[in-house]
Amino acid sequence: MADKVIVVDDEVSIATLLKFNLEQAGFEVETAHDGKTGLELAEKKDAVLIVLDLMLPEMDGLEVCKRLRQQKVNTPILMLTAKDDEFDKVLGLELGADDYLTKPFSPREVVARVKAILRRSGPQEAAVEEDVIQIGDVKIVASNYEVFKQGERLELTPKEFELLAYLAKNKGRVLTRDQLLSAIWNYDFVGDTRIVDVHISHLREKIEPVTKKPTYIKTIRGLGYKMEEPISE
Repeated sequence: MADKVIVVDDEVSIATLLKFNLEQAGFEVETAHDGKTGLELAEKKDAVLIVLDLMLPEMDGLEVCKRLRQQKVNTPILMLTAKDDEFDKVLGLELGADDYLTKPFSPREVVARVKAILRRSGPQEAAVEEDVIQIGDVKIVASNYEVFKQGERLELTPKEFELLAYLAKNKGRVLTRDQLLSAIWNYDFVGDTRIVDVHISHLREKIEPVTKKPTYIKTIRGLGYKMEEPISE
């Protein structure tokens, strides 16, 4: 059975074009033309990826993304936006989108981006060589794309997992934002390093204790980030 992709776009011509090209690439595609219907389709959790337009009737893409993440639906989301506005892009990422494309774009570009996201998020492609990495009370199980904190399973999006696993594999090494962009997003974001900062913030909310200073993922001012073993007090 082909993997299902959900396309949510109120422009029927765009949704139809994307459906055709994704089906040609071997995917099963289901479409919706408003946010409410798109949310209902995505809540079934039977899709491998959601292509989600930002501007939608009934409920906009940002709200759809927010509600899915609140419901622990971690299906990767590729957000489409006609606005070349950094605020919209960053807000979408902060709400849980994994990637974005600005209109106009070619259908082939969307298909390529979908495949890239799925390659990076598929459990068959472990983000680290070791199957299990333990840092403090955080355990990363690469083969299952799972992360545990004090034995409790954490809900991470695919991109959050990849970023955490890469930091853990390079424990103690300072990684620049550009290095992280290249390693995790797998293509050039033309220096849009805010994407890295947003995902680091999400990770800290999930793995760090409630303290003033991060204990696992340290910011190295002017350079980037590194992951360390927490220091016992």
